[in-house]
Amino acid sequence: MSESENNKLAVLIDADNAQAAICQKLLAEISKFGIASVKRAYGDWTTPNLKGWKQHLHKHAIQPVQQFSYTQGKNSTDSSLIIDAMDLLHEGRLDGFCLVSSDSDFTRLANRIRESGLYVYGFGEKKTPEPFVAACDKFVHTEVLRKTDSHKIKDESKNPKLKEIVIDAVNAVARDDGWSSLSAVGSYITKNTPSFDSRNYGYDKLGKLVRTLSYLEFQERSFNEQASNVHIYVRERSA
Repeated sequence: MSESENNKLAVLIDADNAQAAICQKLLAEISKFGIASVKRAYGDWTTPNLKGWKQHLHKHAIQPVQQFSYTQGKNSTDSSLIIDAMDLLHEGRLDGFCLVSSDSDFTRLANRIRESGLYVYGFGEKKTPEPFVAACDKFVHTEVLRKTDSHKIKDESKNPKLKEIVIDAVNAVARDDGWSSLSAVGSYITKNTPSFDSRNYGYDKLGKLVRTLSYLEFQERSFNEQASNVHIYVRERSA
């Protein structure tokens, strides 16, 4: 199955574990991956801690799913979300799932959905455990959805992990001449590091980020006279 903006997605929100303030930007982000055919938010709506979500439910046509907390300390919301996800999976009408939570309890669910050949997009805070992040095809840290003024990287030496991710990708998809298309680099990074997002480094596009990295050199190549068809190629800068 190919990734498409027309893919039908189920958006399942763990309201006990996600912030209502990001709802609008969250749905805008999800629209990049497909159409939100199913939108449900799970939690105990009789409790005051979910009050902030209620205005967003009506505004964005999100179906609230009531789940009482029968036992203190036990998260019954997770079980309800997982059961619904499996029901939707077996109906066979969807192309992917968006799981909105910072809870590692959804790791096995994400793996199971991907085993069935569907996409899994995860959305959670940076505290989200790595197993859940790795189980998704793409994981978006919700902190980037709350930023109003991006903080751009100033000292590359403080980002050794970024250099490792980028250089590995550039070398992995390099052609015989040593150059790699930026689109291939981006695809490789997404497949191997689901949580990578150029916005975490203050840039809304990968192309803008690579231009700031001193260990890379880049070229713009045009295959016809239309400027819209300019392609970016990068390679590791010689020492």
